[in-house]
Parts: sequence; structure tokens; C-alpha cells
Amino acid sequence: MIPGSMLPGSAFPDPTTSSGTATPADALLDVRGLRKVFSSQRLFSPKREVCAAEDVSFRLSRGEAIALVGESGSGKSTIARLLLRLEKPDRGQIRLGGEDVLAREPRRASLKYRGRVQMVFQDPFGSLNPVHSVGHHLIRPLQRHLGLIPHSSALRTRAGLWTRALELLGTVGLGPAEDYIRRYPHELSGGQRQRVAIARALAVAPDLLVADEPTSMLDVSIRMGVLNLLAELKREKGLSVILITHDLASARYLADRILVLYRGRLVEDGPSADVVASPAHPYTRALLASIADARVAGSTPAAGAKSAPKAAVSSAPSHQGCPFAARCTERMSICDHEDPAARPVGARMVRCHLYPAAALPAVAAAGVHA
Repeated sequence: MIPGSMLPGSAFPDPTTSSGTATPADALLDVRGLRKVFSSQRLFSPKREVCAAEDVSFRLSRGEAIALVGESGSGKSTIARLLLRLEKPDRGQIRLGGEDVLAREPRRASLKYRGRVQMVFQDPFGSLNPVHSVGHHLIRPLQRHLGLIPHSSALRTRAGLWTRALELLGTVGLGPAEDYIRRYPHELSGGQRQRVAIARALAVAPDLLVADEPTSMLDVSIRMGVLNLLAELKREKGLSVILITHDLASARYLADRILVLYRGRLVEDGPSADVVASPAHPYTRALLASIADARVAGSTPAAGAKSAPKAAVSSAPSHQGCPFAARCTERMSICDHEDPAARPVGARMVRCHLYPAAALPAVAAAGVHA
């Protein structure tokens, strides 16, 4: 019997018993069966629908970091926007601390949720208002969420707000803080602007930080500094992090678990080291093969598996059955007419016909670590 029960409305089995992640009782974030479809229609053209998220389910513990990885258009940013309530899902649940946040409509409840979940955007310059100083960017959220911030009595004076803004700059490694607080975004480097954006997100003492490609627009030489900062915040402050990225090297460095997305669906979910060192799904192997320094990262596909060419990571039309079948190097006849169910494979979840239930005991021997 395959361990793990199915989440209601979920394509992935309940990770509680199968992958060792948080149970409903101790999970900070519990996402169940999220679905989002965008539709568009041009003049004299039929209506076109694109499913950006399909039955996405996962749990996140306090102080844990997960990475959503996949090529452009896989649905990573859409899921981030759903979690931030910038988009409304067509179906599913988002539970924060056990409470269904989608059922809360009053403005105050929404403000409280946004105080607990903050985002760091991809473009640090675009996310900061060029006409306001660094100090304004940090003090404004403190004023906005004053009633939700612990020990907020010290923030009721301008001196208290100014002191807290200086502390935030020190937290993200911008010091002496007095040298930065009066500057404007155009007076900062890209890395410094991103650190200010992180400081602004930390101002309201959130439980969860969603980082959407936080290093993709930065020079290679300073990307590691931002990743180290996020890792330090996770370790020392118990901050939970969702990293949105296409860079598996960054995901492996920061995240405890990697969730691989293909066309809005989770196809693999497991410990970061295992997913990178021994990818189970052909799409994950294709992503690793597309990285120039995959060998440096230590990527080795499971024994007996075919190497996925770089060309496998490219656009492809929809396909009946498994959505990845048209691009898969290990395509079988069953892939053409049957959509694979997700099942536990060792310490991870994989949606692929390569791992039928009867063959699960042999998978670990093939290189998928439990």
C-alpha cells in the first residue's frame, strides 16, 4: 500500500506521512488544491484559457524555507500572487496558522494577513518609490501596521520610528545605518536596494517572506550576499521563506525543500539535496541539464535514467495524458492517455509513470534516496 493519504482537492498526497513535512497542527502555511485559470479573448477569436496553477498543495513549517522552481511560465509567480492575495484563486484553501484566510473578507482581516506575509519583488528599483528616501520606505509600513507589530508602543513617536528604521538597516547589513537612511533609491547599488526592500518587508515582523527571484537582477558577485542574508534571517529569526526561482543552485543553497513546477502543477517535491543530486522526474533532470554548471552542482540522474537534452526545456503544445509527455525523453505508451498521479517515492513526491505503485521498492535502489 502506498503511504500517505490524499489532501481534499489535492493532486499531491498529504505530505504529513510521506515526506516528513509539517502536520496540519504545526504548519505555518497549509495550501490545499489551489487552482487558477486566466482567460483572454481577442476580437473575432475564440476564448483562450491558460491554467496557471492546478491543484497545488504543500505545507510550510515555521522557520522552514522552500523553493518553487521551474522554467518561465510554469506558474511560480502566479502561486506567489495567490499566496499574497494579489490574485483570487478559482478553487482551493490557504491556511495561515490554521485559519482559512480566503474566508476572511473584511478589510481589517486582510490587513492582518498582509502583516504576516510579506514579499520581496524581483526588481529592487521598481519596487521602491524613487521620490522617497530609504527612511520613508521603512517608516511607512511601521505606521500602516502599527497595531499589528509587537511592542509597538515604542513606535508611536517619530523618534521611535526613526530608531526602528535604523535597526532594520542594521539587520540587513546596511551600515552605518545613518549613512543610508536619508538616501534615495537611485543613490544605491542594486544589492543595496534589494536589502532595503528586505528591510521594508521585515518592518512589520512577518511570519512568512515570499521572495520572487530576489537575486535575478543583481550582479553575480552580490547574489550570494542576499542569499546569505535570507539564510541568516531564517536561522536566527525563525522566518519562513518561499523562494521563487529558476536557479536550482540558489534553491539548493537556501531551501530545505524544492518544489518543481511544470505548467502550474507540482511534479516533484522533496529535500533540496536529494532533488538536485538525484532528480526523479524527467522534467527536473531537464532543468538540471540546462544549467551550464550542473556538474559543479553535483547533479547525477538516477541509475539507468536517460540524460535529458537541453532542448527538452522549451515550449511545447498541450498533450493529452501527461502534460510533459511531448517533451519527455522517457515517454511510454501510458503517458499518451493517462495523467500520472502523484505518489511518495522515498522522501519525496513525484508525479510520473516511471514510478508505478508496484515498483516503489525498487526506486530507492535506482538512486532515489529515502
